[in-house]
Amino acid sequence: MSASTAPFKVRYQRSVGDPDLKPRLLAFQRSWRESRDAQVRRLEQRTEQSFHELRRDFAAVKDSTLERIDDYIAEFRANAEAAGATVVELSTAEEAVSYIAAICQSRGIDLVVKSKSMVSEEIELNHELEQQGITAIETDLGEWLLQLAEERPSHLVMPAIHQKRQYVAEILGEELGREFDPDDIPAMVASARDGLRRHYLSAGAGLTGANALIAETGSIMVVTNEGNMRLATSLPEVHFVTAGIEKLIPTWADAERQLQLLPRSATAQTLSTYTTCITGAQPGKEMHIILLDNGRRAMRETDTIGDALRCIRCGACANVCPPYQIVGGHTFGHIYTGAIGLVNTTFHHGVDHAAGPQGLCVSCGACQTVCPVDIPLPMQILEVRQRAHESGHAPLWERIALRLWAKPRLFHHLMGLAAAGSGIGRLVGLVRRDHLRLPLPRRLRWRSVPALPLRSGQTLVKSRPPLQPLTETPSAGRTVELFAQCLADRLLPTAVDSAAKLIEAGGASINLPDSQHCCGLPAFDAGDWDTARRMAKHTIETLEGSEHQIVTPAPSCVISMQDHWPCLFQDDPEWRSRAAAVSRRVHDLADWLEGPGRLPDGCLSNGDSHAWTAHRFCQASNRNDARARIDQLVERLTGETARPLEEPDVCCGFGGLTSLAAPEVGSGILERKLACVAESGCDTLITNNPGCVIHLRAGANASGARHHTLHYADFLAARLPKNP
Repeated sequence: MSASTAPFKVRYQRSVGDPDLKPRLLAFQRSWRESRDAQVRRLEQRTEQSFHELRRDFAAVKDSTLERIDDYIAEFRANAEAAGATVVELSTAEEAVSYIAAICQSRGIDLVVKSKSMVSEEIELNHELEQQGITAIETDLGEWLLQLAEERPSHLVMPAIHQKRQYVAEILGEELGREFDPDDIPAMVASARDGLRRHYLSAGAGLTGANALIAETGSIMVVTNEGNMRLATSLPEVHFVTAGIEKLIPTWADAERQLQLLPRSATAQTLSTYTTCITGAQPGKEMHIILLDNGRRAMRETDTIGDALRCIRCGACANVCPPYQIVGGHTFGHIYTGAIGLVNTTFHHGVDHAAGPQGLCVSCGACQTVCPVDIPLPMQILEVRQRAHESGHAPLWERIALRLWAKPRLFHHLMGLAAAGSGIGRLVGLVRRDHLRLPLPRRLRWRSVPALPLRSGQTLVKSRPPLQPLTETPSAGRTVELFAQCLADRLLPTAVDSAAKLIEAGGASINLPDSQHCCGLPAFDAGDWDTARRMAKHTIETLEGSEHQIVTPAPSCVISMQDHWPCLFQDDPEWRSRAAAVSRRVHDLADWLEGPGRLPDGCLSNGDSHAWTAHRFCQASNRNDARARIDQLVERLTGETARPLEEPDVCCGFGGLTSLAAPEVGSGILERKLACVAESGCDTLITNNPGCVIHLRAGANASGARHHTLHYADFLAARLPKNP
């Protein structure tokens, strides 16, 4: 059984056990990002439009086409058939395979050469044709190597990116009967070209995909960096085109828009080496264009998922995905890989194939930031996760944990017992740097277990007198309701108290709503939306009934209340209205502190100087939220400059329950982050989300890192003048 066709758990263990995979993919992701960003900047300068505007415009083209998909299919069919092609629209993978096989058998064709067709992978064409005595040969170099190795692509654009050159030399040596120097890549490429040439000359049919189907002329457009596609379409007597119906666009002007975005997003090129446009069959030859549904219409009918049909198969979502860098595409996907693969697999191949890979997503949101058609992949993946949960794929421990989490009294009772146990641990010497010295399983030893403080954050706030305002501000005399956040309240109580102190220093008084608990984010992220709904209702009932601003030190809760609650209550008008009334009042602490006149520049410049750097909570940063730039806030208030941090917006690896369900993913991403922190030379790492603090602190403690990790509220509050 190959690495790419084994069950998910087997693929996962193989990928995390490969010592070479992570460094190779990390080097690729960083190189691609640098080149891609440079290309996008040049495109923006040339077009005098922002990337957001460019992708918004092309996304609108794709959306309007999909809204009238039957009209454009009819127009494409009429023009393509007028040019000599045969166009068929088929519903299932089985129908597509049967059609191709029947044409081959009726023409006596037993060899097909292929180029650039993810749809043929989707329908598992090679295997199905082989069962009927027809051989299909991949002619793209990467695809051919994978075929020889009996593997699937691990990337939409660079299918063999996971393979080492030593392995490539071995595979080619076995196929071509000679030895290769793994470092002599040109020699291997030249030999592969010679090895494939004979197949072009003897094949009865060629098969390609299409990057776009242009309705106004019935043409196909294929974008490649290898010339083999032109041989596969020009030499054989029959040319098959396999394409999803979503590849249709109305005009050549729209194709030009696509070409502005596709190469830059796929391979960070201004333009790919070959852009081939074909209209109709060559004289005396056949051209069969297969327009495949295979779940696409069902995707379109699903409100949140339908936008995934905009996808132009650039693979950019994988190129910025932290979990993909750890496990690669054979694990982070099924046949389609990366974030988009987590979404469309459910509709092409069923939720069972999507369930395992979707659990690796850390919900950082990086995929949408680079998507050239602005697909809301983060929210779509959460919907797929909900489908997986409802289909029974959630592990038992997760279901139990969320049920306990959803009961506020029981949760706080259990946290109290854990805090008491931590207190005993301190007395007997089992606590070091606020973490328990406990033996952990090997796969969890990359982090340590936090020792719970005896007092909660709310208790700390209530047990001290209010601070005096630093200056007269517009907030004077106003009350702010502090939402402590469940994790911060019990695991980072000083951050809750520090948030309260900063609000008081800004001129407002603090109110702590009774019985507050959790916004529902952990359950929502895990796909247990019924439990999330109950938790959200409890929070809404707790916070509604006043007009005071609600402030929290957890931007993740702000995102949950503003973005997730509408999904939870979309079919319940009463609760949707109540949720909206609360969420409109919610502010992240950094957002509130940046309010006019609250804390003046340099007001916290009298404390001890630190060499510090900042990790920005990825989810907020990837939404372009101003509150993510805590480094700017801290610099303004303290007058100190942050140490530069490489990849400050890349996820730390927490990902909620993901770091428990897939600890190797959490460990691998954290290792990437801690290496950047060490390179900065900082004494103190600050960040803005409680989950990030807990995760980064536990990992640093286990690895022996010397820097301190703080919520920025603690970092700032330590500089506040003490009450007389």
